[in-house]
Amino acid sequence: MKTQECMLLLSLGFVIWILGTIYYAHAGYRVLETTSAQYWASFAISPIVSAALCILILRWRHIVPSNWAAAMLLLSIPGMIGEAIVLSNLGTFMPRIHQASGGRYGAFLFATYAVVLGVAEFATLHSTR
Repeated sequence: MKTQECMLLLSLGFVIWILGTIYYAHAGYRVLETTSAQYWASFAISPIVSAALCILILRWRHIVPSNWAAAMLLLSIPGMIGEAIVLSNLGTFMPRIHQASGGRYGAFLFATYAVVLGVAEFATLHSTR
């Protein structure tokens, strides 16, 4: 991938992270502090939606599957760094979410990043066979 493509993916990752963080800062309690069934449904759906969004971006940019793992890392890194800061200061960045829900939020994030990066790694490995 060219440097410009890498910078675009990092920038898109940053924008996605900002939008997601704003959403969870205002409405995250509806997902994290709800019934167990609603939480687990969201826990299952969020990684799938996130992976689909990232795949759409990679296809839009015509990134070949052999580069998906690297491209998906570029999309993910801004959010992973940003969420480390948010999680360590949850009360400041997400005052509507109780501190006790920080673990649920962290688990949500780990699952989402794992699915997104796992899909990309699978696509990359499958394309090189």
